[in-house]
Amino acid sequence: MFGNMADMMGLMGKMKDLQSRMKDAQDQLSSIVDSAESGGGMVRATVNGQKTLIGLEIDKDLVNPDDKEMLQDLIVAAVNKAFEKIEPKIKEHLQKATDGVLPNIPGLDLGGLMK
Repeated sequence: MFGNMADMMGLMGKMKDLQSRMKDAQDQLSSIVDSAESGGGMVRATVNGQKTLIGLEIDKDLVNPDDKEMLQDLIVAAVNKAFEKIEPKIKEHLQKATDGVLPNIPGLDLGGLMK
């Protein structure tokens, strides 16, 4: 009977530790940064691990009021590529933050906790 109680107390301790580690990991995500380009490098988007666009560079030769749609498309493409590139870094960071607290469960994705 007391063995089950000790197991529950141990589990509660692990959950508290997990919450603390996840908060620390979330706070550190702003320091994870990646960039992507489109249009042969004419548009460059930089994002962080909190899934925030933190930089956007546009080559001056690309700015043409008569071709606004192309510029918009290149910006969207660069931003989307940057978010795709940062996703594995976010997952790796969260896995490291919870290493040893949670058992290694195949398919367990903690990235959804960041949304």
